[in-house]
Amino acid sequence: MANRSLFQSLRGVLLPKTDTVNDAGAPAYALGPQAALAQLAATGCLNSTYYASAETQLDRVLDLAAGLEPDFLARTALYARQRGFMKDLPALLCAVLATRDLDRLAEVFPQVIDNGKMLRNFVQILRSGVTGRKSLGTAPKRFIRQWLERASVRQLLQASVGNAPSLADIVKMVHPHPADPAREAFYAWLIGKPWDPEVLPEAVRAYEAWKQTRTGEVPDVPFQLLTALDLGPAEWSAIADNASWQTTRMNLNTFARHGVFQDAARITRLAARLANPELVRKARVFPYQLMVAYHNCDKQVPTEIREALQDAMETAISNVPDLTGKIVVCPDVSGSMISPVTGHQRGASSVVRCVDVAALVTAALLRKNPGVRVLPFEVKVVEIQLNPRDSVMTNATKLAALGGGGTNCSAPLARLNEEKARAELVIFVSDNESWADPKANRGTAMLQQWELLKLRNPQARLVCIDLTPNTNTQALSRQDILNVGGFSDTVFDLIAGFAAGADGTDHWLREIELQPLKPKMKIA
Repeated sequence: MANRSLFQSLRGVLLPKTDTVNDAGAPAYALGPQAALAQLAATGCLNSTYYASAETQLDRVLDLAAGLEPDFLARTALYARQRGFMKDLPALLCAVLATRDLDRLAEVFPQVIDNGKMLRNFVQILRSGVTGRKSLGTAPKRFIRQWLERASVRQLLQASVGNAPSLADIVKMVHPHPADPAREAFYAWLIGKPWDPEVLPEAVRAYEAWKQTRTGEVPDVPFQLLTALDLGPAEWSAIADNASWQTTRMNLNTFARHGVFQDAARITRLAARLANPELVRKARVFPYQLMVAYHNCDKQVPTEIREALQDAMETAISNVPDLTGKIVVCPDVSGSMISPVTGHQRGASSVVRCVDVAALVTAALLRKNPGVRVLPFEVKVVEIQLNPRDSVMTNATKLAALGGGGTNCSAPLARLNEEKARAELVIFVSDNESWADPKANRGTAMLQQWELLKLRNPQARLVCIDLTPNTNTQALSRQDILNVGGFSDTVFDLIAGFAAGADGTDHWLREIELQPLKPKMKIA
């Protein structure tokens, strides 16, 4: 008789054969080229992750980009920057376009390279030679000059903060043509040449005068230009009054140390700024950044400020969908999830781990949908009791404290199957590096368990949110399975569309394809 273990099937269901291995060395399914690039663009920061080096990620992006059309590269850059809020990969894709399609680069450049940090990223990547050229070239220089012409003095001052390259380096490379004496004086001031104080822009003139006298009103310039100076409480309070939303969020402890919160009226104003829904949305803040800001606050930071961060969190996750039916959320709390969500970078790694983001996504879904069942997992399901009425911050903290051990993405589905439980929507939040699963012959154990669940729940749908830059998955995309990458709140929009009936096979790619590009001229 034929070997039963070799030829067993799931009541006639044949699992597709795995065709690759993940970075942990376990069987997996390769994503198609477009889906793979989308995953890398939505999660990659060109830093080392738990399993993959920065160099490996770069090679994967460049290999994939070489085989894809410029239009898709341009749309992916737009999506990753405008909806995924990413920095490195959109700049890299623009650098690739500089060697592939200058017309498309001209179209997306202002939308992707939308601040000084992005401009420096683009120049750094292009001049590194990784995309096939080391010189900027005529067209990219023109795009950079146009960016400089459009930028306000405030934007230029903000862009002047940072090096490798600095804005001064870039100005020397592209030789912009000043539109007026004020801009000419600014460029001279920036690159260290003689400048005329009479025509220098007012903000820069005030800054230079204040540096000399340290009297009068603190100039309204980016605070990084001031913090290297020896400042007192009055100066720090003025900085706080003029700070942007992001600067405020990132410097609460600094403000506390320098006496900014001694004034009750100022506390109220800063709290109102942090909680302002319009400013939160405009800042394009990641929800996890708010969680980190909240937990990192010193005891000196007033309660009113802490509560404003919780209000800001409610805005940041306001697009968490209302879901119906039996919903199960499965956050990965295994050992590899301790990796920084933006990868390891010597001296500059994010304190936010993948497990923190998985916990936050789970807590947000639970807060909006109190009937959600939460099954954290590593090698096995980890038991936990969560109160849906607790704040997102509280439940995320409890979840993030769990875990360690290997990764078995099939464990939550196996638990549901053991219980013969119903489930209409199952959402995984993981780094997708499953390796501790039971053997599943042709396919992955996760897909095997999903097929078993589908026998009881034919209408069930599966969402796999991948937080790391991978090119494979444990469950192939198809009508009932959505693979999506990223850690911005955009994933909630994708979940909502999929839960409403969208085809998981190309749902995410269809969102990318919706990024607007002008029709190309046809040559007769």
